[in-house]
Amino acid sequence: MTKLPVELSIVIPLYNETELIPELLRRVGLVCDQLPLRSEVVVVNDGSTDRSWEMLQAAALKDERLSVISLSRNYGHQIAVSAGLKYARGGVVAVMDGDLQDPPEVLPQLIEKLSAGHDVVYAVRKKRKEGLLKRFAYATFYRLHNKLSPLALPLDSGDFCIMSRRVVDAIDSMPEAHRFVRGLRSFVGYSQVALEYERDGRVAGTSKYSVVKLIRLALDGLMAFSVSPLRVATVVGLISFVVAIIGTAYVMLWRIFTTRPLPGFAALFVVIMYFGSVQLLCTGVLGEYIGRIYSEVKRRPLFFVSTVVRDGVVSQLGNVKGTE
Repeated sequence: MTKLPVELSIVIPLYNETELIPELLRRVGLVCDQLPLRSEVVVVNDGSTDRSWEMLQAAALKDERLSVISLSRNYGHQIAVSAGLKYARGGVVAVMDGDLQDPPEVLPQLIEKLSAGHDVVYAVRKKRKEGLLKRFAYATFYRLHNKLSPLALPLDSGDFCIMSRRVVDAIDSMPEAHRFVRGLRSFVGYSQVALEYERDGRVAGTSKYSVVKLIRLALDGLMAFSVSPLRVATVVGLISFVVAIIGTAYVMLWRIFTTRPLPGFAALFVVIMYFGSVQLLCTGVLGEYIGRIYSEVKRRPLFFVSTVVRDGVVSQLGNVKGTE
């Protein structure tokens, strides 16, 4: 008997989330039961080191709607999302975080809005249940990104969204190694609208996004769509050059028209430190871009898949799904 095609895929990346997997699968399953679409849930196990894989595999063998894609190691959240998009079979594809801060109960509203003829419906957080410092960092990033980049990101949006198949295929066709999925989603274009929702706190466990990972993600998002940091470095260099010319003229005039010794060892020290800092800063910005160029030109696959559980069947793989 030929299986009917999947109409909706729900992509969920996970890393070391044993405490919330039962509740996640329960709530997502209830939503799928209520939807009129033939659904599949694609959970990407991003190299978990706890019992997440065993729990997901057992659940997938009991529920054929659940597919589990186990990556060969931990590649990071954005690569895990990209892996899920490549394995999603639905005519429309939703993406949500696995920590239940993106409530699956919002999915019917996203689907309803998408059915009005849009290609992307992205969820906008009207309220976040997170620390003040983290909220400030997120708000600052979005506004700084939109100031520096020609590609405007919807303010306070994340990866939580639903997309048409043509948008998913377009994102899949982009092979860049430094992934920033919400930026790629905006870059594709087509008809995109927002849906406000209240972002919940974590149901269990702790966030796997450290400060370092968040900074790295912010840099990927900014440098993937903007050369403004390079231009800022150029401007700072020009300003420093003008300051140096003025300082040189001042010293020369002092020596010509006075016989007094030129004071200012402290000022000289500050100037040397200033120019040294500017040079290191500009070198660092340039190095970030060169590092990304180095990663891209190698054209390595984005990820390797270890095991897939789909339609109640376990497949041991060693194949590459990152670039095609």
